[in-house]
Amino acid sequence: MTPKHNKVVKHPFLRLLRYGRKYRVSIWQATICSILNKLFDLAPPALIGAAVDVVVKPQNSIIARFGITDVFQQLLIICALSAVIWALESIFEYAYERLWRNLAQNIQHDLRLDAYSHIQDLELAYFEERSTGTLLSILNDDINQLERFLDIGANEILQVITTVIIIGGAFLVLIPNVAWMSILPIPIILWGSIAFQKRLAPRYAAVREKVSLLNSRLANNLSGITTIKSFTTEAYELERLRQESEAYRQSNQTAIALSAAFIPVIRIVILAGFTAILLFGGMEVVSGDLAVGTYSVLVFLTQRLLWPLTRLGQTLDLYQRAMASTNRVMDLLDTPIAIHSGKLSLPTEKIRGEINLDRITFAYNQFDPIFKNLSLHIPAGKTIAIVGSTGSGKSTIVKLLLRLYEIQAGKITLDGIDIKDIFLNDLRRAIGLVSQDVFLFHGSVKENIAYGSPEYSLEEIITAAKIAEADDFIRRLPQGYDTIVGERGQKLSGGQRQRIAIARAVLKNPPILILDEATSAVDNETEAAIARSLERITQNRTTIAIAHRLSTIRNADCIYVLEFGQIVEQGTHEELLAKQGIYANLWRVQTGVRNRKY
Repeated sequence: MTPKHNKVVKHPFLRLLRYGRKYRVSIWQATICSILNKLFDLAPPALIGAAVDVVVKPQNSIIARFGITDVFQQLLIICALSAVIWALESIFEYAYERLWRNLAQNIQHDLRLDAYSHIQDLELAYFEERSTGTLLSILNDDINQLERFLDIGANEILQVITTVIIIGGAFLVLIPNVAWMSILPIPIILWGSIAFQKRLAPRYAAVREKVSLLNSRLANNLSGITTIKSFTTEAYELERLRQESEAYRQSNQTAIALSAAFIPVIRIVILAGFTAILLFGGMEVVSGDLAVGTYSVLVFLTQRLLWPLTRLGQTLDLYQRAMASTNRVMDLLDTPIAIHSGKLSLPTEKIRGEINLDRITFAYNQFDPIFKNLSLHIPAGKTIAIVGSTGSGKSTIVKLLLRLYEIQAGKITLDGIDIKDIFLNDLRRAIGLVSQDVFLFHGSVKENIAYGSPEYSLEEIITAAKIAEADDFIRRLPQGYDTIVGERGQKLSGGQRQRIAIARAVLKNPPILILDEATSAVDNETEAAIARSLERITQNRTTIAIAHRLSTIRNADCIYVLEFGQIVEQGTHEELLAKQGIYANLWRVQTGVRNRKY
């Protein structure tokens, strides 16, 4: 769905209907059951009126017109009809409850999956501009709010509409001269409901925004709990959370102050219609223009007509909350996907791994370009290294190769094929990334090594761990390969996480391996272990090593020195040292060598 569609379908309810087109059969079934349930629910007052007529004037009752004049028989018929009507009412109540609730669950389930799937397809720039808490609020709280409305509110609205149509029509047929007295409050109530709705809409939109900020704060603080403890800022963060929570509370109170006033106001309008029927309808009975049974029906129906309208306040409250949430969810689904997959399939086993960056230009959003006409050739099966100062664009190259961002000009090719033309999953399957910031999922060690490839056996997982020099420390863990690593792998050290990440890349067995500062945060012993494993896994595959520690890449086939988005030096370790340029200076700084004897 594109922004153009969003301009055509603006109202959140219409946007929801548009999304729910595949559920139209279920919606119709639930709607019919709700209407039928209300029809049978409105029948008992008519039976009461008929029973009154049987008792007061049995010879002129409705049933007597069918030739049954015995009072007992007439009452038996009314009892039998009551049993049938109550049974049908119960059956359709069960049906609509089940249908609406299942529909709510199905839409909630599909909407959450669709929203999450769409989020996964968005480029990294989208996430850099939004907090995790905001997205979690949409995926959980907003979608749950929509489910609550479908569970309860949709049926309430349908039954109120059915009540107004059926009872209003009965009044016009039975007592057209005083029917307007009971019907008159309805347009006033509806007008008031719409007025309340318009005033509630911005208030509930503000509530959704405030809860989003609150969730962002909570998610951020829980992720940074170590930093909070180390800086002893617990009281400071508690105060910031209190302010966010207070803003949410105040926003809710503003909405509640208006929504709570709805029912008391509506009660007064209902009272006017009810007393009018009591008074003027009673006078009609006294004058002989209205039967006692009919009068009884009217009094009951007036109460049944007007009193449910008091629930419009709660229903509108649910509706407005749901519509505010619908807008946020649909806005997420309407977010255009900037990076589209190519159509060309490229099986991993057919990839040689030759990469070419041809005069590419790239900038993050509105910032100055990181690269301008950058060209870089990476031969198949070779190990190349990229070094340079912080901010020179080293890690950006990785993101561009994975198409996490899109270049503005130039071309990146893999084996001579523009990566924009390659099926995105095939491109990313061909690349194994071991990054500086290793992310492990909450689960066991073996699940993290085999992440995304559950078909691998334990023997294959252990083999990959041995190649990554990780098997020894894994076996020393409390449950070995079944040890739970904790959220983000917090139970493991940095070096242990790095080696598990390398084992994961080994098991993936990609034709292209990218090591993005893979040893920057480990000790010398761990670095040596990682270096030994890398010597084994870089054989016969294209390897791109990005490093600050030059000792880890001195054996690369070619080293590129990147500064301010341009290649300023290139060559082997020895060739670059001989040039006495930027690389040689970096080497002297890191090794402490101050003369030319390397």
